[in-house]
Amino acid sequence: MNKIERVKAAFRGEATDHVPVCMWKHVGPQFWGNDDIFAQEQARFLEEADVDFMKLSGDKFFGWPSPILKELKTADDLYKIRPLGPSHPYIRGQIDRTKKVVKALGGACPSLYLIFVPLSYIRLTIGYPMMMKLIRENPEAMKYACDVVAQDVKLLVQGIIQESGADGVFYSVQNGEENRFTAEEYRDWVMPSDKKVLDFANSLSSMNAIHFCAWEEIPNRLSIWEDYKAPVISWSRYFDIMDIQEAKKHFGCTVWGGFDNRPGTFLYTASREEIEKEVENLIAQGGKQGYILGSDCSIHDELPVERIRWVVEAARKI
Repeated sequence: MNKIERVKAAFRGEATDHVPVCMWKHVGPQFWGNDDIFAQEQARFLEEADVDFMKLSGDKFFGWPSPILKELKTADDLYKIRPLGPSHPYIRGQIDRTKKVVKALGGACPSLYLIFVPLSYIRLTIGYPMMMKLIRENPEAMKYACDVVAQDVKLLVQGIIQESGADGVFYSVQNGEENRFTAEEYRDWVMPSDKKVLDFANSLSSMNAIHFCAWEEIPNRLSIWEDYKAPVISWSRYFDIMDIQEAKKHFGCTVWGGFDNRPGTFLYTASREEIEKEVENLIAQGGKQGYILGSDCSIHDELPVERIRWVVEAARKI
């Protein structure tokens, strides 16, 4: 199998010759000013890490560029948010840049583009404290704002898949920490806009992955996402404390993970021989069907890319 055949088989839940590996890093701000250089940086990472597919970065485009969000005083102000539309630089900029990235990858492997849930785009602009204040002040106003953002995110997803040439999206689902919302609140306030984007993405591609993000280092209330469906689920093994076989059974699809992504943990400190043994152990748990080897979330800059390649090369020996 080549990378494309291997990854597509894994997404279909079929047996693979080797377990696919994908880990990813953010692209540093020094590369954000020029799309061609940004694309070259993503291609360089693929060449050095030799991963089986690429999670494409959305760096520079975090947050939501509505001027209303910069001037919020009360939750009622959220009703003033209007769609950006397909020609907005925020939408076009991501589509056009991703087109260059996909071209730079040269068809060597599949690629998935990072997309956040609508509430996270708002939170990335106004911060968690303000987000929580406003959603509790007027949940309906925040739901309205999330629906408006969802309209634009669907345009972005469509452009990324149909125009840029990415194979699918990496849908980062957040805000589900056990201490943030009750299950009822999440299902009422957050889930509708989450699902609008996810269901639309799934109508366009069978190569989407959902990332149940645990970057706040607080366990997620996984039960709220039981009907979030995609061919692949990326979960946090070290925060949501669910091992590979348990995750495969729980999510009912191919699962993606295995290593802790935090600095100072095993991947950063272990010898090559120790990492190879851990790869063998993880693959023994996950098998060569329905499993992709990766990490809980983004790998930090201080990890040398060669350590990711150690994982890749170890997986290809098994």
